[in-house]
Amino acid sequence: MGDHASGGQSGAPIDPQGLDFGGDSFTPEQLEAGRRLFASHVEFFYAAQGLDHLPEPRGVEVAFAGRSNVGKSSLLNALTARRALARVSHQPGRTRQLNFFQAEAAPIVLVDMPGYGYAEAPKSIKRDWQGLMLDYLRGRPNLARVFLLLDARIEIKTADTVVMELLDQSAVAYQLVLTKADGVKPKALAAKQAEVHALAAQHPAALNRVITTSSTTGEGMDALRACIAGFI
Repeated sequence: MGDHASGGQSGAPIDPQGLDFGGDSFTPEQLEAGRRLFASHVEFFYAAQGLDHLPEPRGVEVAFAGRSNVGKSSLLNALTARRALARVSHQPGRTRQLNFFQAEAAPIVLVDMPGYGYAEAPKSIKRDWQGLMLDYLRGRPNLARVFLLLDARIEIKTADTVVMELLDQSAVAYQLVLTKADGVKPKALAAKQAEVHALAAQHPAALNRVITTSSTTGEGMDALRACIAGFI
């Protein structure tokens, strides 16, 4: 599903299925649409611990996946400008279910997926988490995009590449998102961005542009919001 052709020029309209997600690649109108979407109320409405407990599909779903300590909850809180939309735990691996959040302004649903790859979790629990994640990815008809989060401060883990391969096999379009960019010096961050771009190019379902974010400074949130608003 992924297309590795180059993205549009700055200011050019962006297809929501397109490729270039840098903030300067969106028009002011697209950025404003993203701001309005997330300026409205976003609220939790459902949690599922198994595929047979999923809510009926409503609107367009965009899912967030990543290792258990990648900063997924912090990113969701920063994205929605709410301090406690998603629970930030000091014990990685506590999220063992799919959590669904509905936007008030448009039929957009954010899905917080179980974290994967937490080394201290029992093998049986890791199997359950990852099984739920994969069942959801393969069987959800209104799933438009998966944002796969990678920590900008550390090396790519084997668990990350395994999940990318599974996403390829599931034919789910996904976008790589670097988190915690404020913790990396500019030169090292540029090298990490180049590394992750090269990684995306190796996977057919991965889009070829990386969103770089910081939940602390707000970097990249405008682009991520505009990207999601493009599915409306």
